[in-house]
Amino acid sequence: QVQLVESGGGLVQAGGSLRLSCAASGRIFSINAMAWYRQAPGTQRELVAAIISGRGTNLTDSVKGRFTISRDNAKNTVYLQMNNLKSEDTAVYYCNAGLVVAPSHTYLEVWGQGTLVTVSS
Repeated sequence: QVQLVESGGGLVQAGGSLRLSCAASGRIFSINAMAWYRQAPGTQRELVAAIISGRGTNLTDSVKGRFTISRDNAKNTVYLQMNNLKSEDTAVYYCNAGLVVAPSHTYLEVWGQGTLVTVSS
């Protein structure tokens, strides 16, 4: 059993900043990629940012220049630094990981339960 736990959400004024964290735990052999998605009421869940082991990062156009994704490999934790937040960033943010579990060495995609970010104008 692998779990992802998000933290760092909250209420912030437009133009402010938040830092989200997502920690993966369990019998993990390796993590290929970690990502942040978000979903606002009445919208589809969208990919915000991803970081791929041994490659690099990817950001959706609407957050480029404002958000940064990073990873602490030793802690199996991914972060999303969100600066210059806008009201349209309001959403539940979900962590996602693609990983290989031990001892079966099967590949799993795992979701966290989400953390709410509310940006007031």
